[in-house]
Amino acid sequence: MSLIEIRKRSLTIETIYHEGGPAPATPLRIAAACAVVRNPYAGRYEPDLLPFMAELRSLGTLLATELVETLGKDNVEVYSKAAIVGVDGELEHAAVWHEAGGWAMRAVLGEPKAIVPAAKAVAATGYRLMVPLHNIHACYVRSHYNSVEIGIQDAPRPKEILYALVMGTGGRIHSRLGGLTQENISVHDGQR
Repeated sequence: MSLIEIRKRSLTIETIYHEGGPAPATPLRIAAACAVVRNPYAGRYEPDLLPFMAELRSLGTLLATELVETLGKDNVEVYSKAAIVGVDGELEHAAVWHEAGGWAMRAVLGEPKAIVPAAKAVAATGYRLMVPLHNIHACYVRSHYNSVEIGIQDAPRPKEILYALVMGTGGRIHSRLGGLTQENISVHDGQR
């Protein structure tokens, strides 16, 4: 029997045309794919979360594939992951997403090197979470530091978990603060 029981999913796409300055040649698109699942461990302590983490890889692949289909694999420059656990769960039920969601995005995107940033919380239904974003190949690309809000109005319920993956097509629209640029990534160690 599967540990993953999806109640609902959402796909949100934000398109940014400008931030008060000149419009770029191509608008920035940031997409968040969310899934609300039953928490199989709500209300009790489970010492072994590894089977749940392993099974969540399939959910991660589903969400990552949806994002790549939405934005185009070659267009993705930033990514992140997030989880919101309903109040009958614990933060460790969100932490399983670090491996499962991160692994799935790396597999679908062709093994980018940069760490996948994350945010997680235990919270009441309707909670919104700000999720950090950065470049998929080098985390020191300053122009690509950004954030996006995720959440679903009726989730997570107390015995649920909302898992999210986020991808975007570039850095901030009017970034102009110097530092390493996407074009100058050279070390390919996930940092520079």
